[in-house]
Amino acid sequence: MLRSFLLLAAFFGFTGVGLGAFAAHGLKDRLSTDYLAVFHTGVTYQLIHALALLAVAILCAQVPGRLMNWAGVLFCVGIVLFSGSLYTLTLTGIGKLGIITPFGGLAFLAGWVCLGLAAWRLG
Repeated sequence: MLRSFLLLAAFFGFTGVGLGAFAAHGLKDRLSTDYLAVFHTGVTYQLIHALALLAVAILCAQVPGRLMNWAGVLFCVGIVLFSGSLYTLTLTGIGKLGIITPFGGLAFLAGWVCLGLAAWRLG
């Protein structure tokens, strides 16, 4: 999982920076201030969890196990569901997509719980 998580962390970090720049330069005249803030929230959470995924990748080499793997998977799911739904919502205006966002937030929370449990088990 080390290689997979490192590649995904790099991908999510790269796309997070790209999407942030796209919003700042390409969307500022096309989206309302509220929608720009929502888009920015998606970028922020994506970048934070790309770094968390990078940490999980590094920790997988030192602390292998299911909990660490689940933490990485859940961070990826969280990015796709949380940030992805916010991006899609702001770009399409389809408000019903907001229903998906909390599931991404729950995935983030579950990922942090798995990371915490893995640390707890280190004793």
